[in-house]
Amino acid sequence: MMNGIYILANDYVYHQLVALLNSIEVNIGKEMPVCIIPYDDRLDQVKAEIARRPQATLFENQDSIKRWEAFATQAWKVHHRAQKTWRDRELPEVYRLAMHRKLCCFDGLFDKFIYFDADTLAMGSAEPVYQLLDRYSWVTHDYQYCSDIKYIFDASQENLAHVFSSEKLKSHLFCAGWFASRKNVFNAETLARLLSYLQAGEADLMALWGPDQSLLNYMVLRSEISYYNFAFHGGGTGSHWSSSFDEINHLLYDKGRQLTYIHYMSIASSQFNQLCEGMAVDIPYKNLFLHYRYLMHPDERPKIFKPAKLASSSSGKLRAIADKIIQFTQKKIGSLYDKIRQSKAV
Repeated sequence: MMNGIYILANDYVYHQLVALLNSIEVNIGKEMPVCIIPYDDRLDQVKAEIARRPQATLFENQDSIKRWEAFATQAWKVHHRAQKTWRDRELPEVYRLAMHRKLCCFDGLFDKFIYFDADTLAMGSAEPVYQLLDRYSWVTHDYQYCSDIKYIFDASQENLAHVFSSEKLKSHLFCAGWFASRKNVFNAETLARLLSYLQAGEADLMALWGPDQSLLNYMVLRSEISYYNFAFHGGGTGSHWSSSFDEINHLLYDKGRQLTYIHYMSIASSQFNQLCEGMAVDIPYKNLFLHYRYLMHPDERPKIFKPAKLASSSSGKLRAIADKIIQFTQKKIGSLYDKIRQSKAV
């Protein structure tokens, strides 16, 4: 039985990847195997970093990548509302298709795994998570289930009720930036059944601006695999950067309880890149990120910060607009997370 961690990354998120890898080594374990799934072919820096870390590997199963991209494409091509909206905005046939490559986790080497988006930092032990995977097929640790359902499923309540129970919708929604599961939890028979449901009209249940998150939530709820959320069961902490945590010795605590991870969701990677180039960018828990980014090479850490560059508007305007929509909604979710977390702690 082999445990491990998956990360989806490319050279554009290199600085965040290094920070995450360092945080995993320090706070989870230097020997913990890590497999990096390629977001695309921009991998020169990623490959060089992997070469420096004996526990790290690159996911190179191209058949798996093609299979999951094909599955996601089939799922979203029958979502007629999404197709029209994306087409009207001159976006690709499947918006952010590469994000669905995280589904390759189910084909990899690890029997039990934790998936981290590149915009996270590991803050605590992974052992409780792996132990729960002996009893559950899916483990999460966030307050997405308390947020507005429209960020995951934006169909009418009537249509949702035909497919999901209200109890599941109130307890089983999760953020796709961090989750844990097992290899082959979705076998070929299950995937074929899910795809038939989607093609029969259930695709329209899914919200379209965070497509990998909507699809993953659909797969977990519709397949009815066993599920556990630390936050829902009272053993969780906050994890979103919008919350107010105590930082002690480069770790974060939520009212005395150590975080498992922190998620910088909705903060653009360009801001982290500018920060590491010595630009004065305002990022929450900035010094924490810089600590882990330059943990192995503290002499390379920027010491003087200049005014940040203005973003270029010469290309990708429509993509930028769509990304801003996602960032806005995710910030709203994060703010709600914090309010809910504080109310539950009272």
